[in-house]
Amino acid sequence: MTSTSSATGAATLPLGGGAGRGVFLGAPSVVGVPEVSGAAGLFGESIPVDLDAPTAPRRRTGAGLDGVAVADDLGRTDKLAMMRTGELGSVHSWELVTAVDGPGTRLTVFLNGCPLRCLYCHNPDTLNMRDGEPVTADELLGRVKRYLPIFRATKGGLTLSGGEVLQQPAFAARILRGAKEMGVHTALDTSGFLGKALTDEMLADTDLVLLDVKAGDPDTYLEVTKRPLQPTLDFGRRLAESGLPGGVTAAQPVEVWVRFVLVPGLTDDERNVDLVAGYAASLNEIRPGTVTRVEVLPFHQMGRDKWTALGRDYSLDDTQPPSVELTDRVREQFRSRGLATF
Repeated sequence: MTSTSSATGAATLPLGGGAGRGVFLGAPSVVGVPEVSGAAGLFGESIPVDLDAPTAPRRRTGAGLDGVAVADDLGRTDKLAMMRTGELGSVHSWELVTAVDGPGTRLTVFLNGCPLRCLYCHNPDTLNMRDGEPVTADELLGRVKRYLPIFRATKGGLTLSGGEVLQQPAFAARILRGAKEMGVHTALDTSGFLGKALTDEMLADTDLVLLDVKAGDPDTYLEVTKRPLQPTLDFGRRLAESGLPGGVTAAQPVEVWVRFVLVPGLTDDERNVDLVAGYAASLNEIRPGTVTRVEVLPFHQMGRDKWTALGRDYSLDDTQPPSVELTDRVREQFRSRGLATF
């Protein structure tokens, strides 16, 4: 089910990018070995201004797969084989956004599949890989090339999001390599839980990591995500260390934006916030300038209808967005650590 766009370019948000197809049923939790020898040569003509794109300038959720060809003609065996090599991915949606998901105007692609089960997830229709649409790496890179003039004009680029992008590392590797060959700024939006799936080659092709740190207290993190905190902490430290002399990205260190979702009664505990802030500051102690931005994202109820439509139990139904006073207090906790916070 894709989105429909109005004459002004606004999009009606879909329930999911192909829910019910089941094309990836039975696929392993992390698919593919991210070995990439190079991207295909040309991916079609770029377009200068007239953008026929799903748009969602203020909300981080996909707006369908309009304009992207789906590989419906492949059998299940072929699809799984192509996923393992990164030629094919399970994609939920894409959109063109400004001032979110990284600098400039971004082509943000949402992949299906996530190992976390966050209580406040506002894209629950991206949790399972089987609910996505099969899209080839070449098809997606062709879409990237179309917007090269826009990226250059706005200093924007490509952001791979989800779901969890590192659940499909081979596909992500091909997209990152192809984008870098076109000179496009690249960003990964990730929890870091599957950070070990990110190879050094992929890291070298990544300019920015939007690191979602759900909580600083291990017990709180487990309550929020149903997964342990430690892999996220290890991943962030790896990003910082990679930019040190002799590191993988020493010549062009990867930048990190830390994201923290503020949920009253769940993640707002002062100690929990201070642990997240201390962790972000510690990355700058490893390599000064690693974390250039912290985004405190106030909880909202925009995803509640999706949980209901999918028949999932939504435990935060009665939780209200944080007050201005609470949000200011939390942001000040980050700023007190010398972090640029928004």
